[in-house]
Amino acid sequence: MDLFVTIKARSFQAIKVASCTSALALLMGASAAHADTLRDALASAYNTNPTLEGARATQRAEDENVPIQRAPGLPSLNATATHIEFLRQSANSFNAPTRNLGVNALLSVPIYSGGAVRNGIRAAKERVEAGQADLRGTESSIFSQTVAAYMDVLRTEALTQLATNQVEVLEVTFQSTSDRFEIGDLTRTDVAQAGSRLAVAQGDLRTAYANQVNARETYIQLVGRAPTELEAPPPLPGLPETVGMAVVTALDNNPDLIAAKERAIAAGYDTEVAGSGRLPTIGLFANGDYSNFFGTLGGPVAAQFAQNETTANAGVRLTIPLFQGGLTAARQRQAGARESAALEQVIAAERNVIQQTRSAYSSWQASNAVIESSKAAVEAAEVSLEGVRAENSIGNRTIIDVLNAEQELLSARANLVTARRNAYVAGFTLLAAMGRAEARDLNLDTGGPLYDPQVNYERVRGKFWDWDRDPEPEPKSTRTVDIEAAEAFIGPVIEPSETP
Repeated sequence: MDLFVTIKARSFQAIKVASCTSALALLMGASAAHADTLRDALASAYNTNPTLEGARATQRAEDENVPIQRAPGLPSLNATATHIEFLRQSANSFNAPTRNLGVNALLSVPIYSGGAVRNGIRAAKERVEAGQADLRGTESSIFSQTVAAYMDVLRTEALTQLATNQVEVLEVTFQSTSDRFEIGDLTRTDVAQAGSRLAVAQGDLRTAYANQVNARETYIQLVGRAPTELEAPPPLPGLPETVGMAVVTALDNNPDLIAAKERAIAAGYDTEVAGSGRLPTIGLFANGDYSNFFGTLGGPVAAQFAQNETTANAGVRLTIPLFQGGLTAARQRQAGARESAALEQVIAAERNVIQQTRSAYSSWQASNAVIESSKAAVEAAEVSLEGVRAENSIGNRTIIDVLNAEQELLSARANLVTARRNAYVAGFTLLAAMGRAEARDLNLDTGGPLYDPQVNYERVRGKFWDWDRDPEPEPKSTRTVDIEAAEAFIGPVIEPSETP
């Protein structure tokens, strides 16, 4: 009897310690020295993520469409040099030269182009603003993915810890059951049940570890470095009180909707550009020519002829399109159809924003409710397990009742961890739909000024020098090939031979 009491006391103490350790895992990232924070992860993604860097480069390319559209409205100067060797002259020509060097210079100054240049520039500017909104959307999307990856690392670490603790608890239960079987207090069936639950828990631990590795690799992909002792995330700022407030804010600030509206305006200017093809164009021109026959003009009497000459002329050119085979009308109808499509895309984007916002708000509210119910479930399951163990000690409960109570507590704790993760991710997704999940909204410390696409636009919008170039392109994001993979260690596994 003394041996039985000693075994039960040792078993209960180990189970109690393991349960406390599992409860601590629910904190999802206690503060530690040299720990990474969510702000650190977002700042790293902001500075090193290749998708975001690529989107910035794409926007810089879009900025160049403004000077490209402006160029046809600016003066142009061209020079052409031609050297000709006349290999065979006409038999009736007595003064034909055998060679000639001709140099031509042409200056063209467009005065009126039917509005094509003006509307083309306006369309390009609208697309620059649309691209800047798209860049905001990309940044918000990367941040949403990073938050989800950060919370997944915390969640999978907590679930792995819970699975580890469950294995430890069941190992103690299995050993205690075996010891009690040896003294005749339990049957072989009880031992087999404990061994079965232990084997299942060890399989669940493998799965939890694999999920943790997957979450870690997703984090590395987005952030560019491995997670290190992640801290619990800070509260999310600016969450709305009602779904109506969230929708109103989203309709004003969502970058995807803003981009769709700007593209619709640009498509309207494209229609005007297409229609300008039927209007007259006016331009000034100045032309200069220089010819040198190298003493070959005039044949035998070449001395009587001037061997070089220079001419110049200037004028005004008016071009009036009279008939183009319906080309201009077809282009305008085509542009009008694309404008209609762009207007429909605005409505589609608006619908999508409303759906995203309402869904994210609902998920956020539901996850918060699940957190409260999961807390109550954990407390009840802890009390239930303690009672079942006490009743088992006096013979009123079987070992399977204890195992079931332990499993219920594990499930309740896992649900709480998952609900906390889901609530935070849903909250951030809601902020993203509202257009409030960017670096400027989160006050990130990125180690320097935030990237402002307007700076590059202002830099290039007025450039007109043909030999102006930027530095050679180089990648700015970081590679992850040198980050070591996680060690594939799970822990001891019970062997069938260990079962009595």
